[in-house]
Amino acid sequence: MRNIDQIQKQENQKVKDINLKELFFVIKRRFWIIMVSVILASIIGAYLSNISITPLYQTSSRIIIGADAESQKTLQVIIKDSTILDKVIKELNLDKSAEELAGQISVASIDGSQVVSISVVDSDPILAAKIADKTAQIFKNEVPNIVGQDYIRLLSNAKVNTTPINQENNNKLYLAIIAGIVVGVGFAFLIESFDDRIRSEKEIEAIFGVQVLGKISKMNKRNIKKKKNGHLEIELRGETIGYK
Repeated sequence: MRNIDQIQKQENQKVKDINLKELFFVIKRRFWIIMVSVILASIIGAYLSNISITPLYQTSSRIIIGADAESQKTLQVIIKDSTILDKVIKELNLDKSAEELAGQISVASIDGSQVVSISVVDSDPILAAKIADKTAQIFKNEVPNIVGQDYIRLLSNAKVNTTPINQENNNKLYLAIIAGIVVGVGFAFLIESFDDRIRSEKEIEAIFGVQVLGKISKMNKRNIKKKKNGHLEIELRGETIGYK
């Protein structure tokens, strides 16, 4: 039993070696496809990496809304209403509509508490902080006029965030190269699967079930020159031996 197991292991090892060799030869034959794919992917990656992206900055101001859950939802909707934002635009002298400003603002309760975050995204980090603070302040002042109660308190002002939230991805070129290699190798094996030409003695033996006894070398100029030079050398040696 041990001998049988050893034989099977050896056969499996041979199969693995053959498969690895076949994979290597496929990649070697289709290497130009992989190189073309990598070059094209690198060009695309370099182009995408050089595209200029306008950096956007985000900051938030926090307020406390001392109300139940349903009232909180209503007040959070009011924060982005034109009643509040029109005054924010007027006081900050912004060149945009209330709808455009509402698209820059997001309002959310923090961990289900009464603390509500007013986040603002803008290409200017200082202006983003000003919009967040001004929105929170005007909302606090206007709530009594809207709902008749004053239970809004400012918790913390917005801080200027100098780190953009849409940083350029410097790894696009490297990712493109890796993608090019993967696509190139896959495409190479796809073409190889459609190629039905016979390239080795093993393929002939596998197809016809017979053993190859010999092969004829390719007849090209280099082989013909070698044969001619070989015959000439033999003739010269023969003449030398005969002369002696």
